[in-house]
Amino acid sequence: MEGFLLLATIYLTAAVVTVPLATRLGLGSVLGYLIAGVLIGPVLGLVGSEMQDLQHFAEFGVVMMLFLIGLEMDPRALWNMRTTLLGLGGLQITLTTAGVMLGALWLGLPWQTALAVGLVLALSSTAIVMQTLREKDLTRTLGGRSTFAVLLTQDIAVIPMLALLPLLAIAQGPTLSPDGSLSRPSQAADSAHESAVSLVTHLPAWGVTLATIAAVVVVVVISRFAMPPLFRLLHSTRLHEMFTVVALLIVVGIAILMIMVGLSPALGTFLAGVVLANSEFRHELESNIEPFKGLLLGLFFMTVGAGINFHLLFARPVDIMGLTIAMMALKGLILYGIATLFKLRGGHRWLFTLGLAQAGEFGFVLISFASQTSVLPTSLGQPLLLIIAMSMMLTPLFFILHDKLAKRLRDAVGSDQPDADDIDEQHSIIIAGVGRFGQVVNRMLQMSGYRATVLDHDLKTIQLLRKFGFKAFFGDPTRPELLHAAGLPTAKVLVAALDNDEQNTKLVKYARHKRPDIHIVARARDRVHVYELYAAGADHIVREMFDSSLRAARYVLEDLGLSDFEANQVETTFYKRDRQALRELAALWKPGVPLDQNEPYMERARQLNKELEAALVRQEVEDMTGTVEKAG
Repeated sequence: MEGFLLLATIYLTAAVVTVPLATRLGLGSVLGYLIAGVLIGPVLGLVGSEMQDLQHFAEFGVVMMLFLIGLEMDPRALWNMRTTLLGLGGLQITLTTAGVMLGALWLGLPWQTALAVGLVLALSSTAIVMQTLREKDLTRTLGGRSTFAVLLTQDIAVIPMLALLPLLAIAQGPTLSPDGSLSRPSQAADSAHESAVSLVTHLPAWGVTLATIAAVVVVVVISRFAMPPLFRLLHSTRLHEMFTVVALLIVVGIAILMIMVGLSPALGTFLAGVVLANSEFRHELESNIEPFKGLLLGLFFMTVGAGINFHLLFARPVDIMGLTIAMMALKGLILYGIATLFKLRGGHRWLFTLGLAQAGEFGFVLISFASQTSVLPTSLGQPLLLIIAMSMMLTPLFFILHDKLAKRLRDAVGSDQPDADDIDEQHSIIIAGVGRFGQVVNRMLQMSGYRATVLDHDLKTIQLLRKFGFKAFFGDPTRPELLHAAGLPTAKVLVAALDNDEQNTKLVKYARHKRPDIHIVARARDRVHVYELYAAGADHIVREMFDSSLRAARYVLEDLGLSDFEANQVETTFYKRDRQALRELAALWKPGVPLDQNEPYMERARQLNKELEAALVRQEVEDMTGTVEKAG
């Protein structure tokens, strides 16, 4: 116990000192954790052999992160990403593996070993990249979503890679064991598998396939049908701590099941998260898992930093750093070409290129497995581990470089705003503008069971909505391509609620031109704006202060002695008369002519105002007459 407490104190102290400092300097929390690991490991030597065991425990941070990402993914959105997954992700893995393999062959490695090295270095760091994208709020940008698609494809690709590596070992000759005897690589592989708890070790190939499919089906069925009733039961007991217990049980249980059938635990928990994405308890799960995810991810980054072999680095600094930079440059060149091919532009292209140029944590798993199966000799495995760790150390610096490039690109085009989000969902309702007006509309629709595609050009508003759990997309709603991506060709209702009067009118006019049949509900600032929106083609026009002013006037009447019924009658009469007057005056309004210089308009407005006063007097007389008749 004392040893555990001492180790925990060392890690927590290092994190508390370095992470806030690194964040304050603009380096990001990931680099802070890595530096903390370097300090307590290679520099000060405060952690020793127990670091390896701790790293396996910390890898659950990656698993939890994939679960949370799955919770934020709508299954339909994932299906819409299938082209991106196969195109961007598949092409990246194939080209990077081929490029690294050619480089390894040029260095004199056998083709089997060269292929294994290519597979290992083709992967990128899901943990570092996704954590940084979240910190910088780039996950919903086009570049961020493309990066995530490649990372997800890589996580899936780990499965066939693990199946392929033993075949490469079989192709090699016998190896020399530490005791001096010759052994086949397949024997080493068998012993490695037998040392782990597995349900598929002794099964034939078709049995392994069935077990794998069965495990995936079990995860989907339990997540879809068993979890919601369990959550409702826990909710009724009001034992909130049990939500935390069940959330951790889901992650750990699925991870163990995936390991037992030879699948990636991160992939299994991601799948469970996707299935639970539409659950009413999604936010509860997120709030319970998030603290553990953050703590374990930080611990994982620290173990990466603590595990760097500086003795090897100092012994061969030119070789290690040269190979690291060459690998990242090669991956960056391939990623840049793929981004260009898939028409990623500007900051999106650089985010995609610089964000994925490193090797990843799954490379540690593949190298360990490849060493056990004698695909990679120990003399090659250690430098590869160091290259992966060094590339992960450099990744936060690459994101800093991306920020500078993105700022320079924005300055070049005269804009301080990032590029618009890639809209991945469409609904029958589009809400353009979610300020104080649009937010109320959206919340009432959600309460009624309807979902809307929400757009706004104010980045701070979008970020605030996301913190409260509302899904919204950043971008200018008046841009035709953004409106079409949001579903204008098929939407039933458009709510035009932009703050800028001119932009709101422009939006209504464009939507009516493209969709004569769509229902348009528009926000108006004043009477003149009502006329402009009416001419642009809006069906229902709501003055932003009109209804609240009516309520305020009604309260004044009640405070003066009118009953609730009487005040309501006055309010209703005024509302109907004012709307009727607006329709008449809209026909007399002339664009560009001030109201006080439009004589027909002013004359009719004075008449309508007198008619309104007369109508209110008649209403008062009718109410008094009705009261007398009732009394008589």
